[in-house]
Amino acid sequence: MKVALVHYWLVTMRGGEKVLEAFCDLFPDADIFTLVADPDRLSPKIRRHKITTSFLQKIGGRKHYQKMLPLMPHALESLDLTDYDVVISSEAGPAKGVITRPDALHICYCHSPMRYIWDLYPQYMAESGLLARAMLFMAAPGLRQWDVTTSHRVDHFIANSDYVAKRIRKFYRREAEVIHPPVEVGRFKISDGPKDFYLCAGQITPYKKIELAVAACTQLNLPLVVIGDGASAKLKQSAGPTVSFLGSVSDAEMERCFSECRALIYPGVEDFGIVPLEVMASGRPVIAFARGGALETVVDGKTGFFFHEQTVDSLSAALTRFEADNSMFDPAAMRAHAMSFEPDRFRAELKKSIADCVDRQSRKTSLERQVWDKSA
Repeated sequence: MKVALVHYWLVTMRGGEKVLEAFCDLFPDADIFTLVADPDRLSPKIRRHKITTSFLQKIGGRKHYQKMLPLMPHALESLDLTDYDVVISSEAGPAKGVITRPDALHICYCHSPMRYIWDLYPQYMAESGLLARAMLFMAAPGLRQWDVTTSHRVDHFIANSDYVAKRIRKFYRREAEVIHPPVEVGRFKISDGPKDFYLCAGQITPYKKIELAVAACTQLNLPLVVIGDGASAKLKQSAGPTVSFLGSVSDAEMERCFSECRALIYPGVEDFGIVPLEVMASGRPVIAFARGGALETVVDGKTGFFFHEQTVDSLSAALTRFEADNSMFDPAAMRAHAMSFEPDRFRAELKKSIADCVDRQSRKTSLERQVWDKSA
């Protein structure tokens, strides 16, 4: 079989790209197709593969791909995949919309249907600038139609969480198998003991609701460290003296913060969420909003606490509860829980799923040939 891997864009190394690396492990000879790529920001494992980009790469897409949303369907459909027997698309931005041969098997590993045109559309509209709002307003209806239509080009959906599987069912009316993504838990260590600070970590975008953690810790006079790019001037101005913004940090510094924080504050709704498991692998608990992927990774009272309203008051109450009694959290038990999401488990489950799909496709093709031979 000749295998193609399709990823939405390759301009950084985040959770989606870590999953792509696992695909590369399973299919070392596969070719990679993507809308745009910045090879200097990719891992050696991904760069070893032949990478084909769309025409967006030639018109400045590497730096300005987010502004080219209306062109992405055309760019994806221009990619030539006729030589490939199996196509595995990695979807969070548009990726599944590629056109394959009628007899090719198309498996989509879905991190999320495009948030900004579906359930988080109002939030993105509220947080965007005037030009971005106008573009999204004009493009979103057509993109939704295209997104639903292209869901039927996929033979088998795999979702990265039960939460995403429900969104696939809601928006596409398709069922999805659930395989949680790989988490490199082995690189994280338990420290001698926590220091006196709470932590928020990850790219700061509107749906992550970092402002709730900033407001709650400012209100309670608790020390908070925020790691990640994207903090606006407005967010920084709202923070009290106990809140520090570190921006992007090295892997070593991030691992140190994970192992030394009192707890990770996780106020957004994530499709799955790898950072909480990395923090648990470091022996520290998570204070999370009780919705989305966190419900599949955080065990209330064992690896963290939940708060049930996405408000400053609800988060403040959870922090006050944690301050009063956090002795129930055992670092070794939290790490053991995180270890169940290690990469070997992901690769084994994914390999079995793909093998089952190939087997079903083969049997279907064989049956169709028998029917054709009899009719002839």
